[in-house]
Amino acid sequence: MSRIFGAVRQNGYVVRDIRGAMEHWVKVLGVGPWFYIDRVKMDYFRHRGQESNAEVSIALANSGDLQIELIQQRNDAPSMYKEFLDAGSEGLQHMSYWTTDYQKLYDGALALGYKVGQEGQIGGEQGRFAYFDTEAHPGSVVEISDISGNKGRFFEHIRRVAAEWGGSHPIRDVKS
Repeated sequence: MSRIFGAVRQNGYVVRDIRGAMEHWVKVLGVGPWFYIDRVKMDYFRHRGQESNAEVSIALANSGDLQIELIQQRNDAPSMYKEFLDAGSEGLQHMSYWTTDYQKLYDGALALGYKVGQEGQIGGEQGRFAYFDTEAHPGSVVEISDISGNKGRFFEHIRRVAAEWGGSHPIRDVKS
């Protein structure tokens, strides 16, 4: 438990082959089903304060209460995902903390000296997210994510489905 951000709710893995990663998690680790979005439609995305047109595919599944996110960047636009891969890393890139009071947590982190590495929005204001530039070693980036709207309901649906999953239909396409 972080005294600043609360409980880790998601581990985010940046991968070069998202299909292969989903298959690994299903076959080797028994985690699924995966909810796969081929190209995430973002309202906006900024990397280090500059607009960026990063295109990403994501896959989401749960292992208990912990959500696993797989991210594959599909272009060379600036992002922390690209920086991670360019540094020769692949795998755990961030830990995400979820909140229903996003602005308070965001402002509090900034007041403590955290710097935004990238941020964006998916599906309206209640779909905001920010990654703070906290990477001292691979896997230590902190993300905060607003779950007060549809995203939170979608995340809860994924958790419920995973809890009852019997192994069928391990990859499920979702329209962004």
